[in-house]
Amino acid sequence: MKRVILIGLLQMVAMVRGAGAPPNVVVILADDMGYSDAGCYGSEIATPVLDGLAKDGVRFTQFYNTGRCWPTRAAVLTGYYAQQVRRDALPGLKGGAQGVRPGWARLLPELLKAKGYRSYHSGKWHVDSRPLATGFERSYVLNDHDRYFAPNGHTEDDKPLPPVEEKTGYYATTAIADHAVKCLKEHGAEHAGKPFFSFVAFTAPHFPLQAPKEDIVKYRERYAAGWDRLRDERWERMKAAGVGGGVLSEFERGQGPPYAFPEAIEKLGPDEVNRPVAWEGLTGSQRAFQAAKMSVHAAMIDRMDREIGRILGELEKMGVVENTLVMFLSDNGASAEMMVRGDGHRLDAECGTGATFLSLGPGWSTMANTPFRKHKTWVHEGGISTPMIVRWPAVVKDRGALRTTPGHVIDIVPTVLAAAEVSAPTEWNGAPVPAAPGKSLLPALAGNGEVARESLWWLHEGNRAIRVGDWKLVSAGKGGAWELYDLAKDRAETKDLAGAMPEKVKELAARWEAQTEAYGKLVRREAK
Repeated sequence: MKRVILIGLLQMVAMVRGAGAPPNVVVILADDMGYSDAGCYGSEIATPVLDGLAKDGVRFTQFYNTGRCWPTRAAVLTGYYAQQVRRDALPGLKGGAQGVRPGWARLLPELLKAKGYRSYHSGKWHVDSRPLATGFERSYVLNDHDRYFAPNGHTEDDKPLPPVEEKTGYYATTAIADHAVKCLKEHGAEHAGKPFFSFVAFTAPHFPLQAPKEDIVKYRERYAAGWDRLRDERWERMKAAGVGGGVLSEFERGQGPPYAFPEAIEKLGPDEVNRPVAWEGLTGSQRAFQAAKMSVHAAMIDRMDREIGRILGELEKMGVVENTLVMFLSDNGASAEMMVRGDGHRLDAECGTGATFLSLGPGWSTMANTPFRKHKTWVHEGGISTPMIVRWPAVVKDRGALRTTPGHVIDIVPTVLAAAEVSAPTEWNGAPVPAAPGKSLLPALAGNGEVARESLWWLHEGNRAIRVGDWKLVSAGKGGAWELYDLAKDRAETKDLAGAMPEKVKELAARWEAQTEAYGKLVRREAK
């Protein structure tokens, strides 16, 4: 049966590729963008480029990330859960952002070289090693994530660049797109006969909320109505578009940031709040301040959308749109984090400038993650659900359609390898390579075929979950009680069924423990 399925997939790839040229691949990754932050997912933010991408492709409505930036990037580029490759922690085992992958966990560009691909990276890295050492031919890395206008740390082709002076016109989102476009131009001029992989990793709209003034002005009055009313309005648009499920969760009024930084709240002044309280309960000054913050978040996404348009425009100039697989997604849900880093925060500075260090906060983050609960770092749906837009004209024929099959960032590598007809490695230095958990999404792209899998699994900083079919078991924080949800009826996780169905809880908890133990054994074996 497996052989029949494999032959069918290969025939599908051969059919859609026509002349047999491997597809070009562009993966665009936003940072801290909520599930409903794009217009085609219900937002009021102007994202005509992403909306056009969705119109010409498909939108996934149940696509997942890991809930945090660096584990997602490890999964996107390896096809493994971050814990399997030491890029996030397991119980009793060290790991995290500083973890180093084992040698067999090679990144996608290294695997694509077998088919003659040239690979380019632009933007945030947050992976161990360096881009050129892991298969990329060209790279621009923005290491300073605290300054959009004048970063201190960035590199090109793994070599340090001088710090950017203030008021030079630099803006990180534009600079990242500039490099991506430059690489595409160079490829078209010098390597037109070869396929390419472009990994564009924007830092927007991650804090600090900073954007060009002319972009902010566009949204200056848009958010005066507040997060309660505007979230309801997003929900109505989501229901009409069929992208949000059937239930809207209530505001979790007592849910603050995942980390307490009381000194930061003091630095941010009396207009900042670290709980998603009722909008009408805020003072007039607080409402004005909060609305101004959200206008910057919107401006950052608006600008990113326009810069994505320049990248897609270059594909048109190159004449490669038909056989280019484009994927857009976010590394985690919108963030409720609130802190002050970088150059600090000046209370007298205009909101959104380089002199301010502001975060979205749990009020607006709840709206950005509509209709779900919780935020980045948690593994409830608000933390792990991402917009996922895929355009591949040679393959996707029912353009503008939705895809309801669950997917995960671990699926990106096997999807690209299947599309390129590259076999995943089975050996490394004479030893077998562990089987990767990701699945090819080709059946879902070429039609609305299901992607068969046993489970999806999460763990981050004590937050844990497993999804089997439409059942999801989830827990918030170390030692937190298990909660059980039927996502077919309750995607927003509003009715906990754990008390009524203890046997289902026991069954799914055992499966979560078994997967966790298996990944722990793998890491312990590799450590010897």
